[in-house]
Amino acid sequence: MNKVSEPRVVKSEAEWKAQLSTEEYEVTRCSATERAFTGLYWDTKTPGIYNCKCCKTPLFDSNTKYDSGTGWPSFWQPITKDAVRTKEDMSYGMRRLEVVCANCDAHLGHVFPDGPNPTGLRFCMNSASLDLNARE
Repeated sequence: MNKVSEPRVVKSEAEWKAQLSTEEYEVTRCSATERAFTGLYWDTKTPGIYNCKCCKTPLFDSNTKYDSGTGWPSFWQPITKDAVRTKEDMSYGMRRLEVVCANCDAHLGHVFPDGPNPTGLRFCMNSASLDLNARE
């Protein structure tokens, strides 16, 4: 995965706040985490593409979504390797890899090395950072 560099979509805090709900803003722009088993997509089985809530960039395909038992939408890979980027997160006394949208730097969640084959990765995302575009 790529390291985070400058986002391509840049807006002021006021613009983000006007565009997003309070929860969406806290999650995507302030790296908050929604409570487990409460987000819109944690148990959704609807086929489609999960886009970034902030900039609408395609991030994950439902074909890679699985039930991780964690209460958050989990995927074993992003839609393309360049859709997301990672950066080290040392918050809460833990070392984790934060996942952000490569296009606008929105906080999406974290990636862990305990996912299913074929990647062995678990992209544990916040529903508040995603927007599902259902397939017809």
